Amino acid sequence: MKKHTTSLFVIIVTIALLMISSASLTAQDPARPATQPPARPAFRMPARIISPEILPDNKVTFRIYSKVASNITVSGEWATGSGPAEALVKNDTGLFTLTIGPLKPELYGYTITIDGVRTIDPNNVQVRRDGINYQSFFIIPGTESDLYFQKNGVPHGTVTKMWYKSSVLEMDRRVYVYTPAGYEGGKNKYPVFYLLHGSGGDEDAWTTMGRAAQIMDNLIAQGKAKPMIVVMTNGNANQQGAQNDIPLAQVPDQQGMASYTRLAGKFEEHLVRDLIPFIQKNYRTYTDASNRAIAGLSMGGAHTQTITNNNPGMFKYIGVFSMGIMNMGPQAQNAAKLEQERDTKIEALKKSGYKLYWIGVGKDDFLYQSVVQLRNTLDKHNFKYIYRESNGGHTWANWRLYLSEFAPELFK
Repeated sequence: MKKHTTSLFVIIVTIALLMISSASLTAQDPARPATQPPARPAFRMPARIISPEILPDNKVTFRIYSKVASNITVSGEWATGSGPAEALVKNDTGLFTLTIGPLKPELYGYTITIDGVRTIDPNNVQVRRDGINYQSFFIIPGTESDLYFQKNGVPHGTVTKMWYKSSVLEMDRRVYVYTPAGYEGGKNKYPVFYLLHGSGGDEDAWTTMGRAAQIMDNLIAQGKAKPMIVVMTNGNANQQGAQNDIPLAQVPDQQGMASYTRLAGKFEEHLVRDLIPFIQKNYRTYTDASNRAIAGLSMGGAHTQTITNNNPGMFKYIGVFSMGIMNMGPQAQNAAKLEQERDTKIEALKKSGYKLYWIGVGKDDFLYQSVVQLRNTLDKHNFKYIYRESNGGHTWANWRLYLSEFAPELFK
C-alpha cells in the first residue's frame, strides 16, 4: 500500500512540474500580435489666422501666412478708388501683418497681391463678385453701415432666381426677384421696383455688391420703406445671365462692336415688352404706373433714362444714379438731332404726371459732368427733380447709399 502511495505521489509531482514548465515556456514566448499599421501622429488643427480683424477702435488688421512669399500687399476701398497697395510686414515665423485705419463705418472691398499675383484673402470667407472681378470684403459697424447687416429679429424677404423668355432678345434670361417678408404666406399685392446694375455687372450685382436684400429688409422693418417687390435682371442684352453660372455663348455676333450696335436699345425694349409682363403674370403685383418704379446705376442709369423717355407715364418713380447725358461716337455726330428728340421726350415725360425724379452722383465721379448736362437739360424744361450729391466717386459705397435714400421715397 505504501509503495502505491509513493508512486501516485511521484506521478502528481511530475505532472505539476510539467505544467509549471509549460507555463514558463509560454510566458517566455508570448503569442505574436496581429499585424497593425504604424501609429499615426496625433491630429492637430492648424492655427487659425484671423483676417481681417476689426479692432474696437475701427482699425483693421490683415494677416497672411506664407513661408515662401517675399512680398504681400493689400489694396482696398478705404482709399480713393481701389487705393494704393500697402505692404504687409513679415515676421520670423512667416506671418505677414498690416493694420490700417481707423475706418469710417462702411462696407469695404479689398484684394491681396502675393508676389505679383492678385487674389482674395484666403482667411476671409466673405467674398463678393462684380462681373469678372472678385473681392474680399468686411463691414465696419456704425450708423452709416447699419442697413447693410443681416440682423436677428428682422423679418427677412426672399431672393428668387427666375427664368423668363424674351421674344425681343430671342433667348431665355435670368432675373433675381426680391419679395418682402410675408409675401409667400399672404395674398396681398405689392408695388414693383425695377433696379438696374452698371457696366461690367449682371443680375447678381445688386444683391452681392449692393446688399439690396439686407437694405430692403431693414428699411421695411423700420417702417422707412413700404413692402415692395424688387426686380433685378441682367442689363447686358447679349447675356442670358451671370457668366459665372451661364458662360457667354461663343457666337461671333454676340460679341464686339457689331453686337453692341445690333443690340443697342434692345435691353430697354425687352424690359418693357417681356420682363414687366412676366413679373405681372407670375407675382402678386399692382399693375398701374403709380405702383411701378425704376432706377439704375451708371449703365443702368442710362437704361433708366432711355426706358422712361421712350415710355412716358409707365413709371411714376424714377432714379438715375451716377449717370447723365453723354454724347460719344455716333451720338456726338448727331448731337443736335438727338438733343431735339430728347427735348421732345422730356416734355412728354414732364406731362405724364411722374411723382419723383431722383438724381445722385459723387463729387469725384468721372461721370459728374454728364450729370451736370442732364440737370441743365431738365432745368431748361423746368422739370422738377431731387438732386443728391455725395462724397466719393463711381463706387458701390455711393450706390448703396442712394438705394437706402431712394427706396423710402417710393410709393407714397
